[in-house]
Order: sequence, then structure tokens, then C-alpha cells
Amino acid sequence: MVNAKTYSQKPSEVTRRWILIDASEAPLGRIATQIATYLTGKYKPSYTPHIDGGDYVVVINAANAVVTGAKETDKSYFRHSGFPGGIKEASLADVRSKHPERIIEQAVKGMIPRNKLAAERLKRLRVFAGAEHDHTAQTPEKVEVK
Repeated sequence: MVNAKTYSQKPSEVTRRWILIDASEAPLGRIATQIATYLTGKYKPSYTPHIDGGDYVVVINAANAVVTGAKETDKSYFRHSGFPGGIKEASLADVRSKHPERIIEQAVKGMIPRNKLAAERLKRLRVFAGAEHDHTAQTPEKVEVK
């Protein structure tokens, strides 16, 4: 019997890529799951659960995110001020008109595992409302979402 050891990635061995995703190509849920996979690094053979080995993700065209059905009016986003009675509700159409980046950010945040690595993973998510982004110097590779 071979005494094979399980490989565990070290933080110094992590290599990060820059990924570019267009939010106007596929429905919101498909895009969010793809982004969450890249942020966690689960697609890599060197994936280690307790090491943050994910990539940077740049999302463009967040204002044109595709939703199906009646979600444009029926889907609600909540936020709370921390004071009694301080809850605010906004529909997807309201959020899209004021802060379109939050649509993608909230969808991805819901799909990231809730652990100590979640905050660092979400910091590597860069969302832009239009087609222009600030990360051309990093030469992100465009990924098609199916």
C-alpha cells in the first residue's frame, strides 16, 4: 500500500489571476455562481479549504444584469440602520437605478461561504456599472458565462 499524502497549499504558494466577466451575458444567478467559484478558487486543483487561493474578479455592465420573470419589481433588497424601525426596502429596479453594483455584490455575497475568509474574498470582487473598468493594467482574461 502506498503512503500517499494529501496536498495542502501554503499561503506563499497562492497564485492569483485576474478574471473579467460581462454581467449582461447571462442571468444574475449564473453569473454570481461563476464569480463565487473564481473568488473561492474551488476550480483549481490546488484548492485548500482553509487557505484563500481565489482570483480577482472584475465584473462589467452591472447595470445591464439580466434577470428573469418578474424579479425586476418583485425582488427586494433590505438594509438596516441599526436603530429600531430602521429597516429600508428597495426593489431591484430601484437598486439598479441608484447603485447597480450592489445587485452583483449582494448576489455573490450570498453564495460565498460564511467563514473567516469571506471578507477577503469579497474584497477581490470589483464591480463596474458600465463597460469601462479601472483594471486594464492587470490584463484580466475574459471568461464566458454559459
